Amino acid sequence: MVPLSVFFPYAPIEAHRKRDAARRDLAAIFDRVIQARREANAHEPDVLQTFIDARYRDGSRLTNDQVLGMLIAVLFAGQHTSSITSTWTGLLTIANKERVMPTLEGEQKKVMEKHGGKIDFDVLAEMDELHYAIKEALRMHPPLIMLLRQCHKPFKVTTSKGKEFVVPKGHIVATSPAFSHRLNNVFSDADTYKPSRFRQPSPEDKEKFASFIGFGGGRHGCMGETFAFMQIKTIWSILLRNFEFELVGKLPEPDYEGMVVGPKHPCTIRYKRRKL
Repeated sequence: MVPLSVFFPYAPIEAHRKRDAARRDLAAIFDRVIQARREANAHEPDVLQTFIDARYRDGSRLTNDQVLGMLIAVLFAGQHTSSITSTWTGLLTIANKERVMPTLEGEQKKVMEKHGGKIDFDVLAEMDELHYAIKEALRMHPPLIMLLRQCHKPFKVTTSKGKEFVVPKGHIVATSPAFSHRLNNVFSDADTYKPSRFRQPSPEDKEKFASFIGFGGGRHGCMGETFAFMQIKTIWSILLRNFEFELVGKLPEPDYEGMVVGPKHPCTIRYKRRKL
């Protein structure tokens, strides 16, 4: 998908032709699996079984094509976003290694010595500095450039400059995390990678409502936020303790041609194995 896909999902462009061909290939793979499980009346403890067993309010079940759509959504919703955020976290940390890396390495030493090298959910939750580093990467380079919500009833909005206006019922409201996360009246030195801005007791994103929307916000915020942080923390905890990194060339620019915004290529680092 590309940004155009949001507004014209069936536009006759090369990206959509590749998308549709890939979906047909996935359908051929998953359809056999779904149908075989239905015919065998088998029950497995996995997400596929959850979709097969799901029922609408009228009692009807999901078709094989609908199950496929749900599987694709689950597969890609967390894959691109987490992998790209992992990449940006590494690139920004390495690009600012003299300023940022000592704090992260010191935390890894402290936490690992305390728990004897063990990593689990509770241990990862103690890695606050790594959490801030990931969150700051998300602030500067959110994977999704646009979030959309439909207005179900009119509501009044007051801007930071005091201007008021009403959003009518039925309108689509769009916000860009990539833009709002760079507002200097919300985040100090907004174009600077500064994980410390999220430290307690006065994190910058808590001074104004919904300042940080890397995972969306409100009732329909991303359900995978906690899992995403744990996943990326696991990756970078291991990498920080086992390798030294150096950025080769300049920090890559964001690639806004993709639906999920990662760095442009080349995206090159040099690394050397070590034990922290």
